[in-house]
Amino acid sequence: MPKKILRIVLTGGPAAGKTTLISRILKEFKQEDGWKVITIPETATDLISGFGLGPFPGCMSMEEFQYFVISDQLHKEQLALKGAETVPEEKVLIIYDRAIFDDRAYITQEQFEKTLSFFGKTPEEIMSGYDAVLHLVTCAKGAEFAYNFGNAARYENLDAAREKDDMTLQAWSSHPRVSVIDNSVDFEDKINRAIARIYEIIGESVPDVSKSKYLISMPDTAVLVEKFKATDLDMMQTYLINSNPNIERRIRQQENGQDYLYFYTEKRIGEDGTRWVTERPISEKEYIRYLMNCDAALHPVRKKKYRFTANGHRMEIDVYPFSSEKAILFVYGTAADAEKVIPDEIRIIKDVTGDPEYKNRRLAGRQEL
Repeated sequence: MPKKILRIVLTGGPAAGKTTLISRILKEFKQEDGWKVITIPETATDLISGFGLGPFPGCMSMEEFQYFVISDQLHKEQLALKGAETVPEEKVLIIYDRAIFDDRAYITQEQFEKTLSFFGKTPEEIMSGYDAVLHLVTCAKGAEFAYNFGNAARYENLDAAREKDDMTLQAWSSHPRVSVIDNSVDFEDKINRAIARIYEIIGESVPDVSKSKYLISMPDTAVLVEKFKATDLDMMQTYLINSNPNIERRIRQQENGQDYLYFYTEKRIGEDGTRWVTERPISEKEYIRYLMNCDAALHPVRKKKYRFTANGHRMEIDVYPFSSEKAILFVYGTAADAEKVIPDEIRIIKDVTGDPEYKNRRLAGRQEL
C-alpha cells in the first residue's frame, strides 16, 4: 500500500481556535494507530517573535515582509514533505498553521503574484500543494466574549479581526476543498466539527464523541490486550496555581509511541456556567517550567489508559495507581446503548456520567475512586 500523505491548512481570522485544534489533532491521530502528524507553526509569528522581523515602522513594509514569510514557508513545506516521505508511518498528516495564501489577506493580488514570481511560483501551483483547507471563523464573529482567551497580546480589535477573517476566507476561496467551521454552537462543538471534517477528508468514519462514564471493578488488563487488542498509554495531568478563580490551568504529559506529547490547557468558567477550554502543544522545556507552578494542594493525576473496540463501540479504561480495585470506563456512542455493549469481562459498579466526584480535578485532591 502506498504511503498516504495529506496536507491540511488551518486558517481563519485572529482567535479562531487553530492552536487548540492542533492539540486535538495530535491527540486524535496517534502513533499507536499508525499515524504521524507533522505540524508547521505559523511563519509570520515565528519571524516576528524569533527574529524581530516584521512590518514595523523603520523596519520594512508589509509587502517586503511577505518575501521573508513566503521564503520561510516554502522552505518549511519542502522539509515537511520530505519528512513525511521519510518517516516509517504509512499515514501522515501535515498540518499547516496558516500557509502561503494567508499572505494574500495582507497585500494586493498584484503584490502577491509578484512575490510568488520572485520564487518561481504561480498561485495555481501553490494552491495545488494543499489537499484541504479548514477555515475556523474568528471568535470575533459569534463568540466575542472569548476573543482574547489564550492570547493577551492580541492587537486587532473586534472589527479588524472580522475584516481579516473575511479577507482570509476570500484568499483561499478558489481552493476546491474549503470547509468553514463557525461559532454556531460552542467552542467544544467547533473543535469536534473540525476533527470530523478531517476524518471525512482522509476517508475514515467519524468517531462518535458522545460518551458515557462508569465506575467499574478493576478488569484483567491482560484480557483486554489479548481479547480486544487494547493499546495502552501513560498519561499524567498536573494542575497549576490559579490567580483567577474562574480559570483552571493544567498541563498534561501523554505517551506517543517512543516519545511524549505535552499540552497546556486553560478552562474558563463564564458567569452563566459555560465552559471555554483552550489548549496548545508545548515543548518538554516549557512543560518542566510549568511544573514549577504546580498546585501543591493537588496531586498529579497519573493513569494508564487502555483503548479498544468492543461490540462496534470505542471504549477506554483509565487505571490509576492509587486504586487497585476500581477503574473508570468510557463508552463512546448513544447513552441508551452504552450498557448493552459493554463486554461481560467488565463489571459496572455505577454510572458516573457527569458526576463531578469522578472528574480529574477531584481525583487529584482525594486520590481514590
